[in-house]
This record gives sequence, structure tokens and C-alpha cells, in this order.
Amino acid sequence: MSNHKQAIQTAIVAFGLSGKAFHAPFIAANPTFRLRKVVERHREDSASIYPEVAVCRSLNAVLEDAAIELVVITTPNTFHYSMARQALEAGKHVVLEKPFTVTLEEAQGLIQLAKEQQKMLTVFHNRRWDGDFLTVKQLLDKKMIGKPVEFESNFHRFRPRIKDNWREEEEAGSGILYDLGPHLIDQALCLFGTPKAVFADVRQQRPEAKTADSFELLLDYEHLKVKLNAGTLVRIAWPRFTVNGTAGGFIKWGLDPQEAALRAGLKPVGSDWGREEERNWGTLHTHLNGLDFKGKIETFAGNYGAFYQNVYEHIRKEEPLVVKPVQALEVMKLLELATRSAAEGKKLSVEE
Repeated sequence: MSNHKQAIQTAIVAFGLSGKAFHAPFIAANPTFRLRKVVERHREDSASIYPEVAVCRSLNAVLEDAAIELVVITTPNTFHYSMARQALEAGKHVVLEKPFTVTLEEAQGLIQLAKEQQKMLTVFHNRRWDGDFLTVKQLLDKKMIGKPVEFESNFHRFRPRIKDNWREEEEAGSGILYDLGPHLIDQALCLFGTPKAVFADVRQQRPEAKTADSFELLLDYEHLKVKLNAGTLVRIAWPRFTVNGTAGGFIKWGLDPQEAALRAGLKPVGSDWGREEERNWGTLHTHLNGLDFKGKIETFAGNYGAFYQNVYEHIRKEEPLVVKPVQALEVMKLLELATRSAAEGKKLSVEE
């Protein structure tokens, strides 16, 4: 922990998987932050990992502390709006776990409030710093496959048993569309901007499922088709990314290694952090400058810590936010449109 006077005094609200694995390690590893408080209503799991951090039983115990500048909210989705609103009204900066909120209207309300309070509000779209995504972005930026015509992004798992947690319950903001959809949608928006139309197939495939556990989204960009898939009954690996273009294509298997490392309790430090094993590197086959090329492309090192470094630069140095609230709002728009498309069984225009 840092005692640097410029370190951002931070509190995390909830210490489930998200708070424990995806937020606390990066805050603790970054000397420009000081983790001061963690809200755990019934347990004290954080105390064994961060003994110098105070465990609180309520959000109010954090908000009443004038020293706390930043509140990181990692609660179930249904609490995002109310807790972020309270934190902003208390004059705190806010990082929200994705999805932003459970409705577009709630997200719009928080953006307006943050403007009025002149406080930072951002959403943890950490998979912009997946190594494989950074690699795909570079290939597209450098026009290594020519003009892209088809892009497919898959985030599949094999989880035939229903887990006993809120994500599997029938409530607002639960289910796989709101769990994994924000990651895949945000990545597509970063690469290609806003689509013209959306068609969605969202369903429950496991017999005991209470909420959506599979989706396929088709984003129409006129000359480009983007397909985003996630499912819980996929035992045989699909490619993580497939990109086809006028000069070639790129395909890669395997997930960014950061999540597995964080779940295993590894600290996000050192030059090897976020580096992928060579066997998972993607294959590029293209024609460039009169030459045919087919071979492995080394995956960029991923680094979710860059999200928090940007938060520091924004709060202390007024650098632009990388994950802007309006971008997270675009994700919410597409989530709601996808839900409507699936219910109505038809393609819907984004403009309308």
C-alpha cells in the first residue's frame, strides 16, 4: 500500500468474485491508490488478504468517511443504480462493475448526476485490455487483413449445472446477456462503432435455467457482419476470435489468461503479467505488399491494471477517461435492443 499523499483513497463495495479478483488486486498493486475500506455485510474475507483495510458493514460507513474519494461498486447488478447514486450525491467518484445499470434510463440518470456533481463516473469495461482483443485491434488498425467483412467473437463455457447465485436467478439484469454481453458488445463498439441494426437470439438452454444462458447477437454494419456468441453448454472449444477481410483472415483460440490468474490468487505484477502461452497465439493468413503470409502472431500482453491507471490520470491530472460514460451508455442501448429483438423475433434498427 502507498502512503503517497496523492494516492486516491478508495473503497470497494462488496467482496465477491468481482471485488476480490478483478478490482482489489489492481488497486492494491498500484501505488497511486490506497485501498482504505471494503464493504462486506456478513463476512470479513478481505481482512485475511488486506489486514490493513477496514471492513465495513454498509455503504453509509464508506460515504460518511470524508477521506474516501473513490467508491468501486461490485454488487449485484440491481444495486448499481441506487448505490452509485448515493455515492455521487455524497461527492465521491464512482467506478461501476459492468453492466452499467439494469436499464438505459438508470444509466442516463447517473450520467446526468455525475455531471451535476462534477465527479468521475466510469464502468469497468476491463476486456478492452484483453491481450487477444488488443492484438485484433492492431491487426485491423494496420489493415493487415484488408477491409473486414466478417467478425466473430465467442465467449463460451461448459457449465451444465445451475450455480446458486444472483446471476442465475430470474431478476432484472441477470442472465448471460447482461453478464458477458457487455464485454463482447463493448469490444465490437470499440472496433467498429455503432451498428445499423441488431438481431438477437437469446434463450435458456439448460433444463433448470431460470434466466438466459445463451445468446447470439448479429450486428449489421452494412458491408460488415459482426456475430457475438456466448453459451453455457459448449464443451468443445470454439475460436475466441475469427476475422475475415478482403486481403486475408485471422483466427485464434483461448481466453486471455488474466481471469484465470486472478481467480487463482496471483498478483498482477511483473513483466510476464497478461502474457499468453505461444500455443494460443492466433494465426494470420494474408496478402500484403505482393507477399503471401501465413503464420502465428504473438498475442499482446493484456493488462486490466491500465483501466485503474487511467482512472488515476483522470482524477489527478485531468487526462481523458478511456471508458467514457457515454460509451457504456451505448452498450446499455444495444443490450436493451437485443432483449427486444429476441422477444419480437426480428431485426431492429439502432437509429429507431
